[in-house]
Amino acid sequence: MDNNNNKPCSSNKIIKTSDGCEIVLELSQNDPFFYKKKNLLHSMGFDIREQVQFHRSSCPDAIATILERILQIARIIHLDEVELYFGKVNDCSSFEYWSPRNEVEALNSVLSLINSYSSCERQKEMNFLQTLQDEVLKRIQEFTDKNKVESRIDRSCSCDKEKCLEKWGESNGVKTSLKIACVEGAGRGAIATKDLKVGDIALEIPVSIIISEEHVHKSDMYHILEKIDGITSETMLLLWSMKERHNCSSKFKIYFDTLPEEFKTGLSFGVDAIMALDGTLLLEEIMQAKEHLRVQYDELVPPLCKNYPEVFLPELYTREQFLWACELWYSNSMKVMFVDGKLRTCLIPIAGFLNHSLYPHIVHYGKVDSATNTLKFPLTRPCCFGEQCCLSYGNFSSSHLITFYGFMPQGDNPYDVIPLDIDVGDADCIEGCPTSSWTSHMVRGTWFSNNHNIFYYGLPSPLLDYLRGARSPAPHAKTIEISNLENEIEVLKDLQSTFSSMMENLGDTDLVDSDDASWDVKLALEFKDLQRRIVSSILTSCAAGLNLVQDELSEL
Repeated sequence: MDNNNNKPCSSNKIIKTSDGCEIVLELSQNDPFFYKKKNLLHSMGFDIREQVQFHRSSCPDAIATILERILQIARIIHLDEVELYFGKVNDCSSFEYWSPRNEVEALNSVLSLINSYSSCERQKEMNFLQTLQDEVLKRIQEFTDKNKVESRIDRSCSCDKEKCLEKWGESNGVKTSLKIACVEGAGRGAIATKDLKVGDIALEIPVSIIISEEHVHKSDMYHILEKIDGITSETMLLLWSMKERHNCSSKFKIYFDTLPEEFKTGLSFGVDAIMALDGTLLLEEIMQAKEHLRVQYDELVPPLCKNYPEVFLPELYTREQFLWACELWYSNSMKVMFVDGKLRTCLIPIAGFLNHSLYPHIVHYGKVDSATNTLKFPLTRPCCFGEQCCLSYGNFSSSHLITFYGFMPQGDNPYDVIPLDIDVGDADCIEGCPTSSWTSHMVRGTWFSNNHNIFYYGLPSPLLDYLRGARSPAPHAKTIEISNLENEIEVLKDLQSTFSSMMENLGDTDLVDSDDASWDVKLALEFKDLQRRIVSSILTSCAAGLNLVQDELSEL
């Protein structure tokens, strides 16, 4: 899971002034998209370091206006690659909303700034800061109300093993406001046992029950594995867990007992499901992953079983067991930053039951609190009693989530992009580089866009600008002129041709009775339907765009 540990360090802060304070927001020089974001900030009238003044006498309306200015900057600072690529890069001054993820990230960054202000200074500025904080919390609540997903508990599902795990966790110092339950359409999940507010800790796990590489180091296999050239700590953990799950005296026996016999990820897809994916990039992704695991097993496991059968018992190290362990670590592991500053891949009992959502309650996690030596899961938006509390596993496409986790998220996933095989060469990211200069291009469903006007069509501006430049190297202005419009027609026709071929490769809607199909075939067909929907939306937008351009041409 992507725990948002690798974000550039922030230098944002609040500085006291004679008549109030100022909030300083700064775009990190280490941001991988520094120059694109810098140009975007400049286009909206901001610099990479902005100081926003607040006066102690500011009224609530003035504070709300200033907060909006702060959020415009914070939204750009917190853009990820996909949001930046598909964002509205023209007429940015009127653009306020990038994505649900970005909005919650921006709001919480402001909230974090307020909370970080020293208590003695906050006391002097209490009325002003309280008003600002209330306005931020109000906006987070509005977002929550708009994106609330109802959770239905499946009462017919037994969770006896999970209840034992919860008791084991409590006896080992786990603090939680969640309970494990079966959620309709989501399998096992974590349900809030009370109303939780922004900043509340939903779950707190002591380091002592986190499964990390130190357990391998203490095992009888470490002296063997450490001599293998190039072996990673993750591979060692994988081999350790294959044996440990059968260890009746293991400290983690109760945890291993709650794990499924089959994980049902894309790595377990059978022949029928693979065939159903014909025409999709997911087919290639799964086949490559399967081949990687086959080679890894053949090169590593049989020699270990042959040379050290007393440690690597052959009956515990079959190909099926290896796949199980791979799926366990792919789907349940988290990256954790320990107090020594080292980032380790870990299994975290109980936390593994937190499901993924496009509108998660928990976004930032994975850093051990040095004061308590625990891993905390704080809320970035409220979670009501009885509601499923969800994480963000990361900004992943449905193809990635299927391959390594075995599900497609509910709702429209903004990260469901189709990469395009366009060789644009190496565009240097240097100062002055326009926002649209990208070294790779992609598309997604045009229903995400709110601009289907001429020159936009719901399609990504970086792609359109590249295709325009490829046909006409001269600088292209989005003006109603014959040469521009004729160029637009050629660009749209090229896109139509590309995606018509892609739609043909996807074939017709599969005539398979999904009710009788196996779990993997159902998932494969669901994904293929999504791909058809994306490609269809692009073809529809191209056709509508051609009509717009031709109508304009006819009037000249």
